[in-house]
Amino acid sequence: MVHKHHHSGSGGGWLSPAKIALYFFLGIAAFFLITEHLAHLIPVLPYLLLLLCPLMHLFMHHGHSGHGGHGGNQDNQSPR
Repeated sequence: MVHKHHHSGSGGGWLSPAKIALYFFLGIAAFFLITEHLAHLIPVLPYLLLLLCPLMHLFMHHGHSGHGGHGGNQDNQSPR
C-alpha cells in the first residue's frame, strides 16, 4: 500500500507572515483583556477562594464515596 501525500507550499507552517501577524494581534488583545479585567477580579478573589473550599471538598471525596466507613483497611487486620 503506497500513500501519496500532496502538500501545497502556501499557508503551511507556524511562521508564515500572516500567522505571525495573527499571533501578534492575539497577544495584544490578550494583554488588554487581562489588564482591564484584572481590576474587576482582584476584589472578588477572597470570595472565589472561599467558594473553592467546598467545591474541592465535594470533588476530592468523589473517589472514596464520602466520609467514614472506609472498610477493608489492611492496617487494622494485621496479626499481633
